[in-house]
Amino acid sequence: MGTAVQQLALVDCNNFYVSCERVFRPDLKRVPMVVLSNNDGCVVSRSNEAKALGIRMGQPWFECKALAEEHGILAMSSNYALYADLSNRVMNILSQFAPRHEVYSIDECFVDLTGIPKLRDVSYTMRERVTKWSGIPVCVGIGPTKTLAKLANHVAKKHPRSRGVFNYNALTEDQKAHLLQRIPVEEVWGVGRKLTQKLALQGVRTANDLRQAHVPTLRDEFGVVMEKIQRELQEIACIDLQEIQPDRQQIISSRSFGSMVTQLPILQDALSTFVANACAKLRAQNSHAAVLQVFLQTNRFRKELPQYMPSLAVPLPYPTNDSLEVNRWASYLCERMFKPEYQYKKAGIMLSEISPVTHRQGDLLEPETTSNSRLMVALDSLNQRYGRGTVKVSTQGSYMAWQMKQERMSPSYTTNWDELPQA
Repeated sequence: MGTAVQQLALVDCNNFYVSCERVFRPDLKRVPMVVLSNNDGCVVSRSNEAKALGIRMGQPWFECKALAEEHGILAMSSNYALYADLSNRVMNILSQFAPRHEVYSIDECFVDLTGIPKLRDVSYTMRERVTKWSGIPVCVGIGPTKTLAKLANHVAKKHPRSRGVFNYNALTEDQKAHLLQRIPVEEVWGVGRKLTQKLALQGVRTANDLRQAHVPTLRDEFGVVMEKIQRELQEIACIDLQEIQPDRQQIISSRSFGSMVTQLPILQDALSTFVANACAKLRAQNSHAAVLQVFLQTNRFRKELPQYMPSLAVPLPYPTNDSLEVNRWASYLCERMFKPEYQYKKAGIMLSEISPVTHRQGDLLEPETTSNSRLMVALDSLNQRYGRGTVKVSTQGSYMAWQMKQERMSPSYTTNWDELPQA
């Protein structure tokens, strides 16, 4: 008796950020609209109507303004708190359909439906329940591997006859080959633009070409990662579900500023916010870091301005996840690098050499500082209960000069008591 074919579903939210904005604004349902990145810079989500008008993903907003005025395209600033909350609601609904699932990104989730009867009915039920309970439309693609589930989801989105659900496993071998021959290789998960160009030189232009490519040549030219992608297309699972996310080995927290910054206290204020966010992530995974790196950047797109992009790293006296301790070092490094003649557009920190808090190496030459662990626990508890940033380190967030531009942001309908929708 053969092993049952894996029925792995990828559930992907359609135009997620735009869909989140429409949950509380049904009047925008047919309006062409986009959501912009940090500082309202580039397009990061598009409605189908905006796609039809030629708006490209990642396109700078200033390039779209003439088209937007002509066709009445609405642009919104990113409302990350709202998107994260609605994402959690979607993922909680999906977790009710199968014990094994992996939240892959803010708008994607793999669900293992292997062994579940009436798979097509279940898939439509899953899609309808998510839409009804959260307001977010989704599509479901089913395949024997993650890569093929991704491609099945692509088909579910592109072809109206599928009604949002497509099962690759239900096809015959001839149908599978015909389908993969119609899908450009750039649509395969893990194949980017540069790899697409290199694969074309090998005569590989479609997903089916990649599936049938000569294995030794593929391995020699592109390495083991491309071989894994090929095996996944051949229905050999090489990428398992990650039900438990591994601890991060590096944590980076950075941001582009809403306007140029020329004063040291403002840079230090921004860094204190990045430190608070990074250390909270450290504590959440019960880890501490031994190395801190701080970097500053001018605007590399403004060629007429003098450029300066310094970076300094320091080994901490002891591994720590204490926001106060890390912030003191970040402030010191920032002061060391700061030069008043430059205009700064971005700053950030990176924590590395991360290990569990149970692993600690002492130092005979450096006295250990008093731990603020109870204070950090209290800080995290209050911020989790009342919202991030409720309790801050020192003057964190006091200066507005570095804050993001969010001139088009919608209310925080589900995360702020003062902005709850009113009937």
